[in-house]
Amino acid sequence: QVQLVESGGGLVQAGGALRLSCAASGRTFSIHNMGWFRQAPGKERDFVAAITWSGSSTAYADSVKGRFTISRDNAKNPINLQINRLTPEDTAVYYCAADNPYSDLRRNEYDYWGQGTQVTVSS
Repeated sequence: QVQLVESGGGLVQAGGALRLSCAASGRTFSIHNMGWFRQAPGKERDFVAAITWSGSSTAYADSVKGRFTISRDNAKNPINLQINRLTPEDTAVYYCAADNPYSDLRRNEYDYWGQGTQVTVSS
């Protein structure tokens, strides 16, 4: 079992930056792939970024490439998502998720989910 708690969301002006964090607990945390997803009002939850359990490989949605960076340090915790050059289209609830190490990083059916943190970008 893996428990996930997100933090770092808030209200920011367009062009600004945020750093989201995901604190994970559970004995098997270090062998899980980790991902970030987001859900805007009235829309489905979408994949944003993910990183393998070892940190050796990452994946990003096309809409965030070059602006978002996912990172992890299994010895330190948490998983971080650096978000730069924010736009109003980035407004959403951001969810941290953990998945078994054998699955596709981009799939939506991760095994464990946090409660989410709100990011609001004003124009």
